Amino acid sequence: MATIPQPVEPTGATASPAAPRARADLPVQGMTCAACVRRVEKALRAAPGVQEAAVNLVTQRATVAYDARATTPAALARAIVDAGYEVPDIPEAPEVAAPAGSPALPAIAGALAPAASPGVPAAASPEVPAAAVAASRPAASARAAALDAAEQKEQRSLRRDVAIAALLTAPLLVVAMSHGAVPALDGPAGRWLSLALATVVVLGPGRRFFRLAASALRHRAADMNTLVSLGTGAAWLYSTAAVVAPGLFPHAAHGHLPPVYFEAAAAIVTFVLIGKLLEARARKRLADAVRGLVALQPKTARRVRGDAEEEVPAAALAPGDLVLARPGERIATDGEVVRGASAVDESMLTGESMPVDKTAGSAVFGGTLNQSGALTFRVTKTGADTALARIVEAVEEAQGSRAPIARLADVVSGVFVPVVLGVASVTFVAWLAVDPTTGGLATAVERFVAVLVIACPCALGLATPAAVAVGTGRGAELGVLVKGGAALEAASRVDTVLLDKTGTLTSGRPALTDVVALGGHGEAELLGLVAAAEHESEHPVARAIVEGARGRGVGLAPASGFRAEIGHGVEARVSGRLVRAGTGAWLGRAGVATDALEAEAERLAAHGRTPSFVAIDGRLAGLVAVADRPTEEARRAIAALEQLGVEVAMVTGDRAGAARAVAEELGIRAVFAEVKPEDKARIVREQQAAGRRVAMVGDGINDAPALAGADVGVALGGGTDIAVASADVALLRGGIAGLPTALALARATLRTIRQNLFWAFVYNVIGIPIAAGLLYPLTGWLLSPVLASAAMSLSSVSVLGNSLRLRAFGRDEYRGRHGRAGRLELTSLM
Repeated sequence: MATIPQPVEPTGATASPAAPRARADLPVQGMTCAACVRRVEKALRAAPGVQEAAVNLVTQRATVAYDARATTPAALARAIVDAGYEVPDIPEAPEVAAPAGSPALPAIAGALAPAASPGVPAAASPEVPAAAVAASRPAASARAAALDAAEQKEQRSLRRDVAIAALLTAPLLVVAMSHGAVPALDGPAGRWLSLALATVVVLGPGRRFFRLAASALRHRAADMNTLVSLGTGAAWLYSTAAVVAPGLFPHAAHGHLPPVYFEAAAAIVTFVLIGKLLEARARKRLADAVRGLVALQPKTARRVRGDAEEEVPAAALAPGDLVLARPGERIATDGEVVRGASAVDESMLTGESMPVDKTAGSAVFGGTLNQSGALTFRVTKTGADTALARIVEAVEEAQGSRAPIARLADVVSGVFVPVVLGVASVTFVAWLAVDPTTGGLATAVERFVAVLVIACPCALGLATPAAVAVGTGRGAELGVLVKGGAALEAASRVDTVLLDKTGTLTSGRPALTDVVALGGHGEAELLGLVAAAEHESEHPVARAIVEGARGRGVGLAPASGFRAEIGHGVEARVSGRLVRAGTGAWLGRAGVATDALEAEAERLAAHGRTPSFVAIDGRLAGLVAVADRPTEEARRAIAALEQLGVEVAMVTGDRAGAARAVAEELGIRAVFAEVKPEDKARIVREQQAAGRRVAMVGDGINDAPALAGADVGVALGGGTDIAVASADVALLRGGIAGLPTALALARATLRTIRQNLFWAFVYNVIGIPIAAGLLYPLTGWLLSPVLASAAMSLSSVSVLGNSLRLRAFGRDEYRGRHGRAGRLELTSLM
């Protein structure tokens, strides 16, 4: 089974075996590239009590598993702040997972003391006992609202800075490009005006880059902010010196004023800020799947107490409360219907389009839409325990995970900035050595700045997590939950699918398939008599016959004298006639010979049917047969898998005849029948040994060993059981209809990751040499720092735009264009 890569072992204090394992999700602001991610992870893993730490650049979130007795979310936030990043003031109660072998610990959050530093959540009292630590975090809706507020605050800040920078950079570019066309700007006045405008831009909106670069320097690290700050600072300092002290430069006394690059310094800040604003907007769209699920949760509910109804916040509901849901309202939380009948739209949880009928005793789930009637239900689960909250959490965890394909980008990002600094320094020295004059110095500075600002570690860092975030989010919308980037990557390479039969390819319950009549009896007459006799039986075969008769429009007469012998058959009087239905041996003991239909019964049995002989008034009258039939969704899924080039095999514990019959109906060529659960795992290993990438699909219980051993384990579930521990993928619709979707989505996501990585690498491999002037002797090409900064900003935005195309997966317009990597939806980010 493909598993999510685990973070490295913590270097801080670890929990004792019995320690409660808590989890905290902390928003992190200020990260720009993979180097920032590693720095935050390193700081968290060094904190006492931390067991695991994973940081995601796209979602801007750190997920930390820790010993709740050794540290608190506030302490973890301080570790992030000390590393040079910001944690918005979002109170976050930990989620506790019980130690292995013990039940989950019900608990409440510790009281929060005032924060010790700005932007850091207040610390929980260390004296709070383990059992008193919260068993769940705040409601998903409250957490999402708080994170949205933090994102909006950041976007407001970026919009303000972009507006100021652009407003001041525009006249700077006019001055720089006038070349004497405006006499008033050509001379000392224009140079001093440029200095004033550029200074405001660099030290105002551009201050954030210098602050973050200084923070990285304090931690002996370098990132994108380092490159932008050095490039901007070098251009501004050189130009300032050229204006304030021109005598420092040779030939200045002869009227040859040294060139200035104020417009480059300002434009770098402006373009990078525009890029950051577009990234922020794109990130918001990456989380649309989770945000859409969270939005389904009603804010209020109608609680029933006696004959009175009161509207209360949904968060105030507790297990045992009675809640009324009227037609057109969303169910407030999970519960069980006690009164009423209605059809409920559960498509937002399971992806199933047909409404589900609900009556007394039926389960209902928070966020689903009550359509036709009023329902009163008793609350069974609230908060983080609801199906909706668990789905949201599963998607968030998947979006925060990493795919193995990202390892190369992570390695490159680790040395990227130091290498770029080295290349920029060599470029400066080389150009100055070629021409040590004032003009040569200016050109060397220009090339130095261009190299620094064109290099983009952001695109490399965003290439994989952006695609994983969109892919897993789109999967959730389609009823497919994928456990992260590693599972997505493994699923994209699957070429063989092993399917269980019962309940996976078939409905799991028998259905009437054949009616054979003898002795002048018509099929409808025979079926009506048998169904009437079977009507009182609770046996699945009897129910199949009765439902089959009703489905064919056959009426049932009243029966009397019903008698059943378990494992043999039933008899009853119907319209004055004695009807017996059962095995040949049982009818034989009653004096009824079945020889005339034995051959037909054997033929049906060979095709997976279960035949029952029928006698009327002591004479053989025919037979009926039932079978666990393949579902229509199984037929469509098998056909879709074949179109994907995936080989399908059936692995079942059922008898060979029944297995082959179902396989033939579905067009499955390879069948492994009468297989024990432990042998299913052996078959998986044999397929893998033959070089196959295997996905095993099952119910996650009897098939657990095979699910765990496969490259990808796929579990069938519903909104109430969204994840099976042994599986990498959960199909929420409860059938295999979502399997082709899951595999196709995985392939599309990996294709997008490859496109992102390719363009990110190619951009830097081509852009840096051009900026350094390496091609100048051959082509005369030189790239100005202004254009270099614009290209750098667009490179990371293009990666996000390419990833966002996955949001259209499964729609006609996507299928028509997904192969064209160059078509990006950048306009949607504006």
